[in-house]
Parts: sequence; structure tokens; C-alpha cells
Amino acid sequence: MQKKLLTLAVAGALAAPAVALAQVEVYGTVHMSLNNLKYSEGTGGVPSVSKWDVASHASNVGVRARESLGGGLSAWAQVETNAAMERSNNVAHTSGIASRNSAVGMQGGFGNVFVGQWTTPWADLDALWGIGTVATYGPVTSIIGRRETTGVAPNPNCAGAGSGHGGLPTAATSGTTVVCDSVEGGGGVGHAFWRRISNSAHYQSPVFGGAQVKVAYQTNQDKATTGTVANPNMWSGSVTWAGMGGRFRIGAAYDAHKDFTTIGQTDKGWRVTGGWNFGFADIGLAYEQMTYKTVGGDCDATQMGVAVAIPVGQGAIRGSYSQADDIDGTYTGAGSCGAAPTATVTASNNGAKQWNLGYDYRFSKRTTVGFGYATIENDEGAVFTWSGLPSSQGGQSVNPPAGSDVSIFFVSMIHRF
Repeated sequence: MQKKLLTLAVAGALAAPAVALAQVEVYGTVHMSLNNLKYSEGTGGVPSVSKWDVASHASNVGVRARESLGGGLSAWAQVETNAAMERSNNVAHTSGIASRNSAVGMQGGFGNVFVGQWTTPWADLDALWGIGTVATYGPVTSIIGRRETTGVAPNPNCAGAGSGHGGLPTAATSGTTVVCDSVEGGGGVGHAFWRRISNSAHYQSPVFGGAQVKVAYQTNQDKATTGTVANPNMWSGSVTWAGMGGRFRIGAAYDAHKDFTTIGQTDKGWRVTGGWNFGFADIGLAYEQMTYKTVGGDCDATQMGVAVAIPVGQGAIRGSYSQADDIDGTYTGAGSCGAAPTATVTASNNGAKQWNLGYDYRFSKRTTVGFGYATIENDEGAVFTWSGLPSSQGGQSVNPPAGSDVSIFFVSMIHRF
């Protein structure tokens, strides 16, 4: 009898953690493609190059946890990590714990409040219109939202570390300037409007009649009263609405990034995105404008795009077109918007056009296979590309030389777990 009771006690003790962990979820996405790509000849006669590549498209693994606290209140946490499924000479694409959306928060009838690292309300609007992409070779984060020259949130008291910087010594100095990590130390222009933000607080309202409000604030942890006196911080906010049985969707966002490009100045941007599902086709549209405050004057950037998804069987034909207009502004050197003018590059010729067309087939809720073609046509002063591609003509940087077009044929596979 005692032996039986002991067995039941052990079984109960082992079962207790399972109950406690019932609201913990391990999840992930493995998204890979085999590519044949070409960088065309760049401005000034840089030779063209063709390459084969295996790319990882934001593959990730994460853990979510949620606990009901009663009265409709819940606590939750998420830690999501980039999974580097292929080696890259761009260190920014390697794995790092909590490198993707990671936060802790409380959710209830008042909405959702959380702190951590997360995509901005501005970036969340891409879900409303970006339905024309296969394997991420589309306009989101390549043309749309991407006019900055650094890809990071620069600290004006740091130096020498942009995106892809390969590690650095602690408290290393260059003269009297501290060398910071790639998130803190980028020089140049602006914070990427499409990127997630760290050191941030977020609020997402409940959905009322199909409408929702989101607000995010990146704290001014790098505020300084000595050296370069700066107070870098940023706000992002959006309003979205979906209705008519889910067929129509629209959203607008506004961002303000203080002391990122020029001390005492605030970069600003606004955008509108949306779409309409006709049943036989789903159409998406996006339009955005950004103003970067350089020392030499304002740099105004405009981007726009259209996307379509046409259901065919268990999959869809997907395509999109987007363009970045020439920047309207003052160009004063390497720290200015876009490419600085040279003998062969004019200040008014730095736009680009992108289009893609492909088909993806969904075998199940977890597995999708796709194929397609995509290209970015850069003006003589532009260097637009997709993230995660192999090095270009120089064999080191993933960014093409000015004026080099990028084209790619690909086959991709996604598995979700």
C-alpha cells in the first residue's frame, strides 16, 4: 500500500511541472531558398558578377509563455532568436539570444502593455499590404521603409560600428570617442523606419469596431550632457481599421526620431498602407514619405508600392512593384541622405524600382514551397538590395556598388513548428 502511494506521489510530482508549463509554447520558422543571382555592372565600370547562394529568410526560434491572472488579466512573455541557417560574412545575420521580437507584458480589457524589443507600429503596417512576396524577395525592407544609410540606431557619442560590424573590444576608444556595438554606434543618416526598436515601451489598444491604435516609445537611454550633447529617442504610432467582412483594411502611421541624424533635429515620417480582397485577387497598396534632418538641410524621401495575390489551387501567384523616388534635398558628403554626388554620380539620380513575380504552394499549415524571379533596378547613385544576400562584386559587403542592379531566380521552402 505504501509503495502504491509513493508511486502516486512521484507521478503527481512529475505531473505538476507539466501543468505549470501548459501555457509555454516553443515555436519557430525555418525559411530557406536556393538562389541564382546577378549583380550587374555598377557605376564607374564595376564588373558584373553571377553567383549561386543558399539564403536564410529570417529563420527563427522562440518561446512564449502566458499566465491567466484572473479578472480577464493575463501576463505574458516572449523570447525570439534569429536562427542563422547559413553562414554569412555579414555578422548582422548571425544568431543572438532575443535578437528578434522579445518582451514581457500585461494584457486585459485595457489592451496590451509591454516592454522589450519589438517591431514598431510603423513596421506592423506592412502586414496590411505586403501580400505579393514569395520568399521575402519583395519590396518590404528593400525599397519600402529603407532610405537610411546605416540600418542602426546611432549614438552620436560612439564611432566605428555600422550594421555587420564584426565584434569590438569593451570600452575601446578611438581618440576620445568610444567604439560601441552595431546597435549603438552607426554613423550616417537615421534609424531604419522598418526595423524593430530596443529599450522600448509599447501599448496596443483593444480592437473597437475593427479599429486599433498602437504606440511605441524608444527610451532616451543614451542621453548625454558631456561630449556630444544629445538626447536620442523616438516615437512610433499607428491607427488601423479592418471591415466589410475582412475584405477591406487600411492603416496610417507617424514616426518621430529625435537626435538620430543631426543633434537638435528630429527625423519624421508618415505612411498609409491598405488593401482589398476581391476574392479572385487580393490587392495591396503603400505610400510613405520620410524627412531626414542632415546638417546641410532636409532630405525628403518618397516610396510607394502595389502588391497582388491571386489564389490558384492550394497556393497563390504573388507579385509586386515598388519604387523609391530620387531624394529631394541637400547633399553635403558621406553623412548625407543617399549617395554623395561624385564625378559620375549626380545628387538627383538615386532612386530605384523593384518588381517580383512568383508562386507559392501550401502543402499544409506548416509547409510551403515557392519559386520566382525578382529584380531591383538601381539608379547610378542607389544601392538598394535585399537582406541576407551573399557579398557583391567586392566579395565582402552585401551592398552592391552604386548603380548595380540585382536580379534573382529562386526556389524556397518554409516549415513552421
